[in-house]
Amino acid sequence: MIEIPPERLPEGTLVAVIEEYILREGTDYGNQEVSLDNKISQVRRQLNGGDIVITFDPVTENCTLLTRRQVNRYQQEHLAGNEDKS
Repeated sequence: MIEIPPERLPEGTLVAVIEEYILREGTDYGNQEVSLDNKISQVRRQLNGGDIVITFDPVTENCTLLTRRQVNRYQQEHLAGNEDKS
């Protein structure tokens, strides 16, 4: 899994990745409606703060957003799996 810094993506690509994630996840914002623009702004703040990261999996050729915790867990499991093979 490769982490992609948001500033490395062209603006249009970054927005498309964020929108796809929002629409795929179907996030529940409670009783009030939240516009797509507001959701994008919230995700951008999380990206800029390092709470979530953009990842690319070269095996599946998929790009997605993961929490920092999910990325750390994946890396730990991946490292543990490689150590077992040694």
